Amino acid sequence: RLDFPLPQAMGIAAAVGLTCAFIVHYVLSRPGLAPAGADGRPTLSVDGIFRYLQIVTAGYVAFAHGSNDTANAIGPLAAILGVLRHEPLGAQVEVPAWILLLGGMGIVLGLATYGYKVIETIGKKITHLTHASGFAAQFAAATTILVGSKLSLPLSTTHTIVGAVVGVGLARGIAALNLRMLRNIANSWLITLPFTAVLTIILYKLALLITGG
Repeated sequence: RLDFPLPQAMGIAAAVGLTCAFIVHYVLSRPGLAPAGADGRPTLSVDGIFRYLQIVTAGYVAFAHGSNDTANAIGPLAAILGVLRHEPLGAQVEVPAWILLLGGMGIVLGLATYGYKVIETIGKKITHLTHASGFAAQFAAATTILVGSKLSLPLSTTHTIVGAVVGVGLARGIAALNLRMLRNIANSWLITLPFTAVLTIILYKLALLITGG
């Protein structure tokens, strides 16, 4: 848990920002690391600069993803463990480190197997993304998720980044969006809610039958 006082958090943010700025400046000034012009000096378009900045925001999204989605996954498991330990249930329960590790491994495993399908859909099938628009979408999504984590709101990284991508697409007009794909995404969100509710009821009833009530 990272719970820094505001002055300390601002200092850390400034240090990280300056470090990233120096890294980007180094990349842009080194021969061979950036495209060179006719005079041999490194030259990059604005969008080309955001190509490198996206590496930073990708890490930002990964951090936000771990802060929120891992908690969403392990929260019920931590509550169940608390019941098995006969601990009083309240707004907060103790979360052992091994459960955090298990949740992180689960997210990594999901990304490594079928996560590429979601990545391809969000990155290519909603709207055309440039490095600059991708940077904006990642930064906005990660910031929203971290604010939600601070407020103890269980957000979905996937839902949030879809909203961010739709936002950068709308900046170019509604014609820039693949409305059919957005409709399919919205339908999938609507279907999963009742489906998981019914599946949970079935699994719960089976568990009662197996354990004898």
